[in-house]
Amino acid sequence: MPAPRIKPPALLVAESGADREGHGLKRTMGLFQLICFGVGAIVGTGIFVGLSDSVAQAGPAVVVSFVLAAITCVFTALSFAELGGAIPVSGSSYSFAYAGLGESTAFLVGWCLLLEYGISISAVAVGWSQYVNELLHSLTGWQLPAALSAGPGDGGVVNLPAVIVIAMGCALLVRGVRESAGATAAMAAVKLAILVAFCAIGFSAFKDGNLTPFAPAGIGGIGAGTTAAFFSYIGFDAITTAGEEAKNPRRDIPLAILVCMGVVTLLYCAVALAAIGAIGGGQVGGRPAALSYVVNQVTGSAIGGGVIAFGAVVAIASVVLAVMYGQTRILMSMSRDGLIPRVFEKVSPKTATPVAGTLIVAVVFAVPAAFASLDAVMNLCTIGTLAIMAVVNISVIALRRREPGLARTFRVPLYPVVPLLGVGFCLYLMYETGWTTWIQFAVFLAVGLGVYAGYGRRNSRLATPSDEAADVVPERKAQTV
Repeated sequence: MPAPRIKPPALLVAESGADREGHGLKRTMGLFQLICFGVGAIVGTGIFVGLSDSVAQAGPAVVVSFVLAAITCVFTALSFAELGGAIPVSGSSYSFAYAGLGESTAFLVGWCLLLEYGISISAVAVGWSQYVNELLHSLTGWQLPAALSAGPGDGGVVNLPAVIVIAMGCALLVRGVRESAGATAAMAAVKLAILVAFCAIGFSAFKDGNLTPFAPAGIGGIGAGTTAAFFSYIGFDAITTAGEEAKNPRRDIPLAILVCMGVVTLLYCAVALAAIGAIGGGQVGGRPAALSYVVNQVTGSAIGGGVIAFGAVVAIASVVLAVMYGQTRILMSMSRDGLIPRVFEKVSPKTATPVAGTLIVAVVFAVPAAFASLDAVMNLCTIGTLAIMAVVNISVIALRRREPGLARTFRVPLYPVVPLLGVGFCLYLMYETGWTTWIQFAVFLAVGLGVYAGYGRRNSRLATPSDEAADVVPERKAQTV
């Protein structure tokens, strides 16, 4: 059996920063923009739409579910912070796995990132459609017909708003990263203000009795709620995909990750507690556009719910923008390594963005957004993301052993306990997704291995190094573990 092809961190960094045609990304994002980008990637469908699913599973104990999901993410966020500071490239977890565990594992991580970033674009767009209808109803008393606002699985024909929000995100990303970062920062400020306002309204009607029974489905319900709540945190790792467009990536990427996770966790727990305390878990669980419903019930007016719906429309649009950004940068890195077609690595000299790759991503993932339901992709997206996070934790351990002298601006505390706990929590939540999701995931991985064997391995640039890359890093040939 051939040894894994390992790509040294020095080579990853050197290649990403090389001044070559087609790789002309510009460093325009500071710490504030990275934090806003992180909040933009995280806060959206998971809390505005997915909260009702988490409450349906766990009841008022959903607050515990959010904390458990956050703990899982925090362990891995620390690993991402270490690797993001040490290997500041656009490839994120794909590049980290390439340096730590080898090419085949890296390809499967990139394949799973199609679930985390790509499929979640579709899922988030579907959630956006729900709040667009809620906003239209609040403003005009009219809604889009079901045939144009839901896919066949939800009683409609095509989800037109979901396609529109993906098209808008694509148009903004194609214009340039500065414009995208500015829009993301503005939308992040709006949605944070809306959620803080929601908490103020919800806590004004808070009743202790609404929190009992606290855990109606017991430990099993809390576990299932944790798996559902985890979807709310997907996207924090997108910060590391800005490694080649951040002004000071080694310092700012780790800090932005940690700040985002702290802010988002506190906000999620406060929103869940305010919603359930105001009207009870029974009314929140399983209800579309639940936050708007809570405000309408508390205030006795549709105006407040309309404001929340507006915030949700802005929030979810920003997630589409941020996650689509991350997906295009991952594909750019994989294309740069020869594992997927070269069209994804080409950067427009005019806009300094991967225009062709962005357009392809938008078209491909607009299709499931138009015709699939949110529930159909959420569990598969969750298990794929958890698998990626487990690999990132393992990569920290592998690189500590293989590259002890690697410059690290942040180090995981209590090493190796923290990354091992990260792996353990990820495996637990993967188990909670259920055997049906595991079968789907196994099939997905098998297809990925087939693609790698048929295309990626044969076209890998690490297998056939160029003279240019060899000049950058002398040890250019594949390393062995």
